[in-house]
Amino acid sequence: QVQLVESGGGLVQAGYSLTVSCVASGRTDRANVMGWFRQAPGKEREFVAGGTWRGGVTYYVDSVKGRFTISRDIAKNTVYLQMNSLKPEDTAVYYCASRLGPITLRPDDYEYWGQGTQVTVSS
Repeated sequence: QVQLVESGGGLVQAGYSLTVSCVASGRTDRANVMGWFRQAPGKEREFVAGGTWRGGVTYYVDSVKGRFTISRDIAKNTVYLQMNSLKPEDTAVYYCASRLGPITLRPDDYEYWGQGTQVTVSS
């Protein structure tokens, strides 16, 4: 099992930045890929960014390219999502998730999930 715990969410104004974190514990050898997803009220959970834990390969959806950056600190077993130039439409609960296989965008492909952290962007 892999345990994931997110933190760092909050309320920010549009245009500002926020970084959310995800600490992994347990069988982290099964977390080849770490993904960040988000879910806004009334909407489906969507992939935002993902990266391989050891290889450093990253992938972003078009709506966040150039604004969000996923990074990792292997020594701390922590993955970060730095979010710049935030927009009201970025408001959602942000989840980190892990999977053993390669990066995919489908939530159902991820085996382990954190509890989520709320990010609210005011206009």
